[in-house]
Amino acid sequence: MPNQNQVKAKKHLGQHFLKNEAIAQQIANTLTLKGYKTVLEIGPGMGVLTKYLLQKPITTHVIEIDNESVAYLQANYLNLASRIIEEDFLRYDLNRVFKGEPFAIIGNFPYNISTQIVFKVLEMRDQIPEFSGMFQKEVAQRICSKEGSKVYGILSVLTQAFYDAEYLFTVPPNVFNPPPKVDSGVLRLTRKTNGTLPCNEALFFKVVKTAFQQRRKTLRNSLKSMNLTDSLREDSIFDNRPEQLTVQQFIQLTQCIETDI
Repeated sequence: MPNQNQVKAKKHLGQHFLKNEAIAQQIANTLTLKGYKTVLEIGPGMGVLTKYLLQKPITTHVIEIDNESVAYLQANYLNLASRIIEEDFLRYDLNRVFKGEPFAIIGNFPYNISTQIVFKVLEMRDQIPEFSGMFQKEVAQRICSKEGSKVYGILSVLTQAFYDAEYLFTVPPNVFNPPPKVDSGVLRLTRKTNGTLPCNEALFFKVVKTAFQQRRKTLRNSLKSMNLTDSLREDSIFDNRPEQLTVQQFIQLTQCIETDI
C-alpha cells in the first residue's frame, strides 16, 4: 500500500499536489450545490480536496489516471472506493457513470490538459450546471476575461456564451509539491439559465475559432475563408478585430452569417 511519500508527482501527467488544507477547503467551498446532487473531481491525487468534498451533502466521484494515486485513495478513503474511476477524463464516456443526470465538476486541474477539460465540459454543458477549480493563473484569467483584453480569445467567448465565469482567487506556487513555476487561479463557471444560443451553435463555434486564428486582423479579413457575400462584409461590425466583440456581438454576427449562407 503506497503511503503519501511514495506517491510521486509525475511530470508527464502535469501533477502538482496541493498540500495546503485551507486552500483545499476553499476550493471545495466554491461549489454552490445548486442544480445537482453529484460532483466529479478530476485528478484527486492523494485526496487533499476530496476529503472536503466528502463532507458535503452530495455524492462525490473521482476520476484519476495515475495508478499510484488510485491505490492510495482506495487504501485511505474506503467510503470512496466504489466511486473511483481509473480512467483518462478526456477519453472516458462519463455517462457510463452519470447516465444523463446532471453533475458538477471540480478539481486541481493538470495544467497540460486544462484547456481540453474546459472544451469537454462545453460539449457536455447540458449536464454540467457548475464547474470550478484551479488552473494556471493565466488560463483562468483568459477564461474569465472580457472583450478588449489582450488575453480575451476563443476560450473566453465559447465558455462565456454558456456560463457565467468568475475568477475567485489566486494561489501561490509554494503550496504545491512540487511547486509550479507560475501562480494558479481558482474560478467558477455557472451555467446560464438559457443554455442554448439563438443561432446555429456549430456555426457560432466556427465563427469564433476562425476569427481568433488571425486575431490582429479585422473580421473582414479574418473571416475571408468563410466566403461571405460582399454586401454582408460591408457591415460596420466587420471593421472590428475579434477581441473587440462581446459574446453577444459574436452571437449577432453568427445570426447575420447564418442568413447569408
